[in-house]
Amino acid sequence: MATVILRPNESQDQLLKRFRKKVAKSGILSTVRRKRWFVSKSELRRIQKKKAIRRFKRRVPREME
Repeated sequence: MATVILRPNESQDQLLKRFRKKVAKSGILSTVRRKRWFVSKSELRRIQKKKAIRRFKRRVPREME
């Protein structure tokens, strides 16, 4: 859990900026987005296979030239 303590003479904007940086670094938001819906293992494999095919298709034309 990301926590920040108000420093002396620190504005609310600076505090919020530090908090956002801490949350981004910890990866909390990406984890929450990933776990928002349940994805079965077979569905996850299918998605990963699709992504791999797209990556491969992007690379192949460059290598053929």
